[in-house]
Parts: sequence; structure tokens; C-alpha cells
Amino acid sequence: MLLVVNSLSNKTNFERGLRLVAIGGGTGLSTLLSGLKQYVSRRQDNVPWLESLSAIVTVSDDGGSSGRLRDELQILPPGDIRNCMIALSEDSSLLSRLFRYRFGGSGDLAGHSFGNLFLAALAEVTGDFVEAVRLSSEVLASKGHIYPATVTDVRLVAELEDGRTVHGETLITAARSPIRSLRLEPDYCEPLPGALAAIHDADLITIGPGSLYTSILPNLLVSRVADAIAESAATRVFVTNLMTQPGETDGFDGQKHLTAIRDYAPQIRFDYILLNDHPISAEQTRLYAADGAYRVTWTEQLPSPNNGTGLGELVRANLLEEGEMVRHDPQKLAKAVLACAAQSVIPLPVAV
Repeated sequence: MLLVVNSLSNKTNFERGLRLVAIGGGTGLSTLLSGLKQYVSRRQDNVPWLESLSAIVTVSDDGGSSGRLRDELQILPPGDIRNCMIALSEDSSLLSRLFRYRFGGSGDLAGHSFGNLFLAALAEVTGDFVEAVRLSSEVLASKGHIYPATVTDVRLVAELEDGRTVHGETLITAARSPIRSLRLEPDYCEPLPGALAAIHDADLITIGPGSLYTSILPNLLVSRVADAIAESAATRVFVTNLMTQPGETDGFDGQKHLTAIRDYAPQIRFDYILLNDHPISAEQTRLYAADGAYRVTWTEQLPSPNNGTGLGELVRANLLEEGEMVRHDPQKLAKAVLACAAQSVIPLPVAV
């Protein structure tokens, strides 16, 4: 049995807002947050709304502007956090454009994002990167809370199928070899108490979309995070990626993405798996295939969600944004996620 999301129900009043925690990194997380922010503190009749919205963001990036600032200033990489702040910002004009601005030229500032520099400067002034994130979010009037997954200076280490050991997110992606195992260095990474508290209090937890090995799994490898997710009474939703990622998930279908999550965090049980069911165009298929990327599909029947496997209901929805690139549409994605939360009290249309 597959749940097919058509629209949010209009049959029940949602008197209390949901506490939602979104876990991930990269463009996937910021896309989801930009769609969800419209539901924060906006009571609407017959529609789920959010009392609070929190993001737990990976901090393993070591490339580009983030990597340079990390090495030069010994701070956490700010890039993914900056993108989440922009996504949650109420001010979508000048301030957001300023935080997105990237310096050109060939000097020391070339390639740096203003938002990254702002976060780095505020971290130096306050002496606390987490406080810098909070204050920067206030400047942008962000409609949510952002937590780095850990404040430990953490690096990714991958054992590849070809026998190599690769250190660092950038080199792992560039290695173009299947990943046999992934770990964090150091092994023990202290989670933020605020992040654990948000997970504990959540009504709804999303994991994904995002790069499986470099945006999603690093969060779950931080000490106590996976246990907190497993122990939470929240509804748990896994958002499947639209396309495979060359160098990370070559040949992965939806099941294999989920299996990788279960390999590293077997204690987590998902209630829903959200999958795009809208086909991409022939031209998009051709262009992405030239780079080694293919549409993520679900090719096998899911077992019953109550059989102890931790595999929940498969929810199919049109999640695609219109345009040349294959991307999640923020509004469609947010609507589908909230429909999963509503399912416990309002049945979604069902196709057998």
C-alpha cells in the first residue's frame, strides 16, 4: 500500500503547532527549510502549522570558502549554516543578498562569501561560534533555530572499496570510488545540548534530502544524536534524494539510501519515506547522465511498516521544481512533509 500526497487535508483544526527538527546539510536542507518557514507561527484553519522549526546542520565541510576559514581561523565551517540562515530569513531582499554575495577577483577575498566572513568575524568577537550563529540568525530575522551538529573540529574519513583511506569531505567526493565505511575523526564528537533537547521535544523529525555520505550521515555519527532520534516520540520522515550523486551514491536506488542510514544508525525507525514520483524530462535525463547522475527510484515492494524492519509507509508525491535543473520544489516538499505529520490524525488519499 502506498500513500499518495495530493493536498493537505481540510477536515481537522490543528490547534497546537508542531515542533519540527530538520537534519541534514547542503542545498537539500536549505531547500526544505525555505519551504517550511511559511508555516512557522502562522495558524491556519485546517492546515498543520509549526510552533517551532529547528535545523541540525553538518559541520564537516572542508572545501571552498568554508574550508579556508576553517583552516585559517580554526572555526567550524560556516557555509551550510549560512545557507540555512538565509533559507529561514524573513528578509529575502537586501540582507539575504548580502549574505549570499561572493567576492570575485584574485585576491585574498576571492571566493569568500560575505555571510561566511560575517559569521567568522562574529565568532571571533563573541568567542563562541554557536552564539555567532544565534546572533546572525537574529540579524536575518530567521524563523527558526540552527544548531551545528557538533562544536568539535570534526573531519570525515572514508574507507573506499578500492582500498584507499580518504580524509576530508572534498577528497571523499572527488575519489569516485564506492564507500565501504565512513567515520568521524575524532571518534567522539560532543553534540549540542540544544540540539538534543530539540530532538527530544520534536513532534516531527526529517532526515534528508542531501548528500548521503557528506551531509546526512555525519550528523548521525555525532555522539548521542542517533540515539536521541530513536528515543524521540516524534514522527520520523526520511526524504529521499532526487538524483544519485557521482562519487558518493553511484547506482543507489531509494532502498540503498535507506539501507546506508540503517547501517550507521540501526536504532532509527522511520514512519514515512518520502519519494518524488514525477518523472524528469528526457533532456534532463541526458544531461545528468553525462555527469554520471541518475534519478533515484524505488524498485521493490516495501514490507509492512509494522514488521519490525523500521521501514515505514512509502509516500509518493510530485516534489520537482519547474526548470532546467532537477531540484526539490521548496513548497511542494514542505507540504508533503507536513502531510506525513497530519497522517496520524487524518488519512491521506490511498492508492492500493
